[in-house]
Amino acid sequence: MLRLKGGRLYDPARAIDGQVGDLYLEGGRIVAPPGPDGVIDGEIDVTGRVVMAGAIDLHTHIGGGKMNIARMLLPEDHRGDPVPARDLHGGGHLHGGCGHAAPATWTTGYRYAEMGYTACFEPAMLPANARHAHLEMGDIPMVDKGAYAMLGNDDFFLRLLSSGADQRLINDYVGWTLDATQAMAIKVVNPGGISAFKFNARNLDLDEAHPHYGVTPRQVIQALARAVHDLGVAHPLHVHASNLGIPGNADTTLATMAAAEGLPIHLTHIQFHSYGTEGARRFSSEAERIAAAINRMANVSADVGQILFGQTVTASGDTMGQHRNHRHASPDKWVVMDIECDAGCGVVPFRYRDKNFVNALQWAIGLELFLRVSDPWRLFLTTDHPNGAPFTSYPHLIRLLMDRDFRNGKLDEIHAEAAAHSQLRSLAREYSLYEIAIMTRAGPARSLGLADRGHLGPGAWADVVVYRDEADREAMFAKPEYVFKDGELIVRDGRVVKVVNGALHALKPEYDKAIEQPLREYFDRYMTVKMEHMKIGDDEICACGASKLIPHKCGRQA
Repeated sequence: MLRLKGGRLYDPARAIDGQVGDLYLEGGRIVAPPGPDGVIDGEIDVTGRVVMAGAIDLHTHIGGGKMNIARMLLPEDHRGDPVPARDLHGGGHLHGGCGHAAPATWTTGYRYAEMGYTACFEPAMLPANARHAHLEMGDIPMVDKGAYAMLGNDDFFLRLLSSGADQRLINDYVGWTLDATQAMAIKVVNPGGISAFKFNARNLDLDEAHPHYGVTPRQVIQALARAVHDLGVAHPLHVHASNLGIPGNADTTLATMAAAEGLPIHLTHIQFHSYGTEGARRFSSEAERIAAAINRMANVSADVGQILFGQTVTASGDTMGQHRNHRHASPDKWVVMDIECDAGCGVVPFRYRDKNFVNALQWAIGLELFLRVSDPWRLFLTTDHPNGAPFTSYPHLIRLLMDRDFRNGKLDEIHAEAAAHSQLRSLAREYSLYEIAIMTRAGPARSLGLADRGHLGPGAWADVVVYRDEADREAMFAKPEYVFKDGELIVRDGRVVKVVNGALHALKPEYDKAIEQPLREYFDRYMTVKMEHMKIGDDEICACGASKLIPHKCGRQA
């Protein structure tokens, strides 16, 4: 048994806000304090240190074809990496790797762990490409993984919806997809819009009919949100709404929230969906209106997708949006592709500039959302890695949220007209360590149904991070003193000291297996692979590189 002695514990799942106490780790888990006869084998004095559960990123693009395309498209991103991953200790335990916006798999795991993250979730796994996505995630060390399967633009689903199929049949298809692809949740990207792009549509608003199937994005969202709810999936339908990045899209975002009709819904990278058309440039912030709606609607959660300045690469299933944005590619090269007409993929390099009016206002809009949404349990810290910025910028983002003077200093540096358009300077809120622990630990764990992660209570897996309490919160969160994964010390002073493989989290829903009969017929007629070949067995997950498969029951089973 190992005792972490005298730390300041931040554990929002148990309403512990900076209480000084000891933490005991044994057998990979956090355990209750030992009795009089208990044996403590080791002790680390963490007096004055900040102790939190391992951080959880519920939306980060780390696996699947799009990231491999990004790596191949941007060799300069790898050549220019100022801090390539390498063995700094002479022990031979680190693989080489590099990349800033699209880091190598090994580098991804190392850098997440070095910041205190112990679980990461890929939010856009194409079912037809699920096997490759799991292979790629299995190659990422240090952290647990999981993925959200993309539906809502696939031909089989759209045929069901357009034919007026019973909701129970749609539920069974969603359940089968979760099971077959070893997914943790369901994602919909530009509902119906990716498919409509293939029929020469260049926009598809919430109540606009698909040019071929005749269904609307509203119908797609409602059918999938109902299926996710009926199956008892912990995480709400993860929605990349229509009209990403288009001025005036805040109206669509608000209508999308209402379209859920009270069912749980999660709006992802909501910064990109919070734009108005006011002003001479016809581009303005609608953060106040969007935040007010989230505050009012308890069924809605969101992650921000904060942009930060510098070079990155945008990688998305939204081919409609990425084709529209390719003219802004920097450097000037891009890829749009598809697999089995299942959805889509677009990769467009991009550089966000602080002296560019639109980019500067996007930066301010994201921060306004963070500061205006009152409930940190329903708002999550993301940059939509790598779309808004690489995940390695999280410590900088945390400092912007916790330090108003620092934030206002950065506001003084951006495009002056954008700064004048923003209400950011008037927002005095500064996040506390407790709120950061909610947004990055307890909140994501609750949203994903991870009962034994994201907290420091007895029985939780011992994913524990110890930080020095520094006034410079960016430096503090960039380099934790200790990181434990399942009770093992894996990072010391911001450097990996032991390489471990994380587990794969996947749902095991209940559904009627009879759905496989029409699916088998569909695959035989239209697809290039057999239905059985698309399914990924439990035994294959560990063969993909995960240390183990962690199955999760859905709510109605639990």
